Amino acid sequence: MIPLRDTIPSRRFPFVNLALIGLNCLCFLFELSLGDDLPSFIAIFGLVPARFDVSTTGVVPLFSSMFLHSSWLHLLGNMLFLYIFGDNVEDRLGHARYLFFYVLCGVAAGLAQVYAMAGATIPMIGASGAIAGVSGAYFLFFPTARVVTLVPIFFFFQIIEIPAVVFLLLWFLMQILYGLATGVGEGRAMGGVAWWAHVGGFLFGMLSAPLLAPRNRTPRAAPRW
Repeated sequence: MIPLRDTIPSRRFPFVNLALIGLNCLCFLFELSLGDDLPSFIAIFGLVPARFDVSTTGVVPLFSSMFLHSSWLHLLGNMLFLYIFGDNVEDRLGHARYLFFYVLCGVAAGLAQVYAMAGATIPMIGASGAIAGVSGAYFLFFPTARVVTLVPIFFFFQIIEIPAVVFLLLWFLMQILYGLATGVGEGRAMGGVAWWAHVGGFLFGMLSAPLLAPRNRTPRAAPRW
């Protein structure tokens, strides 16, 4: 399933969300410019669970890793999710709170992966942990929203509207299932995806977003079509 858009327009221009998308794209272009030096760069600034410690140099990858990506497909997939779900969460939290929330979710997701796969030696990179936190907040704040989704049915594609809670719940359950398939603490990888970062980010987003939301605003219902 490929999400195309949601049914809730933002009331304010989501400049923080767009800036995050732009920053991720710029970081990826910088990666492409490194050529043969890219693997060593990823080894330093990617998050390696087996090497993680609480020193200054050990903590830096918690932040830097969430702005790095392994391929165009990795980048575009993450940015699509961020574009669809991030603007509404920014609208709900406010610009400054949303930026703080996004980074915090990325850190929490990284720590979840470090805890779950403590023996892993493959660098973890990507914004998907932070975006999972944004998705968790969206799941909580906009339960009546719908996601316009491209769904493959046999050899054809069909565009349908799926309730956001169903779309995100299915996505979340898939992360758990794939995470269990990789094992815990064994240092193995399944397709090079940090499944437990997704799970940890989503749960953290759900739990922390209400604490940051302004008390004088309430989530909007999805418009009727």
